[in-house]
Amino acid sequence: MTMKVLGYAAQSNKAPLAPFHFERRDPRADDVVIDILYCGVCHSDLHQARNDWGFSQYPIVPGHEIIGRVVSAGAGVSKFKPGDLVGIGCMVDSCRECNHCKQGLEQYCEEGSVQTYNGIDRHDRRPTFGGYSQSIVCSQDFVLRIPDNLDAQAVAPLLCAGITTWSPLRRWGVKKGSKVAVIGLGGLGHMALKLAHALGAEVTLFTRSPGKEADARRLGAHHVVLSTDAKQMEAVQGEFELIIDTVPYTHDINAYLSTLTLDGTLVFVGLVGELEQTINTISLLIGRRSVSGSAIGGIAETQEMLDFCGEHNITADSELIRMDEINDAFERLLKSDVKYRFVIDMKTLSA
Repeated sequence: MTMKVLGYAAQSNKAPLAPFHFERRDPRADDVVIDILYCGVCHSDLHQARNDWGFSQYPIVPGHEIIGRVVSAGAGVSKFKPGDLVGIGCMVDSCRECNHCKQGLEQYCEEGSVQTYNGIDRHDRRPTFGGYSQSIVCSQDFVLRIPDNLDAQAVAPLLCAGITTWSPLRRWGVKKGSKVAVIGLGGLGHMALKLAHALGAEVTLFTRSPGKEADARRLGAHHVVLSTDAKQMEAVQGEFELIIDTVPYTHDINAYLSTLTLDGTLVFVGLVGELEQTINTISLLIGRRSVSGSAIGGIAETQEMLDFCGEHNITADSELIRMDEINDAFERLLKSDVKYRFVIDMKTLSA
């Protein structure tokens, strides 16, 4: 039976998000049906609603930081039962057969993972619609278990902002005593500070805004460096094993490269697209330094992150909004006027 669902959609790159009725696909044997309680608002929701990346297919129902409860489970489902508190992040399927998928790196699926929205279902070739809606149908293998000690609304952003910063922290082996820096204090940056701190790293925030110091320290930074201050930048030359760059627009990274230690890495997690500034390779050559990139995380790694957050009582700093406030929230996002992630209370959708 096909489910009729109410959501909020963009019908074009110029249209505000508005109520939209659509059909969810018939559940398959390995599917769970989830009533959505909360959905985080990611900067990429705004980018895709406005076709900033050039591959949006309308109508788009955004939302890939989804928290909800299982209401039914298919005959082949063994991992979840009705009543379970669960989450869905940025992807809902992958080929599951390629080398990357077999390593638990579904986000790098060689055939392309199926995005939670603005994607195409592998089986019926229908478009996928995201979490700005009443319910969602998803294979159990792409559903995550949410620790029940955490505030469900504040967990939602962990499913994108959390895993996007956790994955490089794990990939580059951050542990007690590691020296880690974070560029930018927004949705991603505030999670990077919390997670790196909880892993035992010595954490520094690079920022252009002197007013962010107190908040940065509250979130887990031990040090704050004003990146526009040449003396402060000089003082941290050769210091960091890993720099997580969360800035979502093109910017000059050359000043940061010399703050990496031998074999240190600067990893992009925020910028999607071209870096207009060129990279000066002197810093890379004389310090065997690297510039890299990282995208979300696999399902097993995302579950590991959620379990870690459960053990350390980590959630995102969030502001709860009504569904009909989403267009205002998008405008505030453009001005970085949120600390640090909007989350939609989905019960306000039917209201």
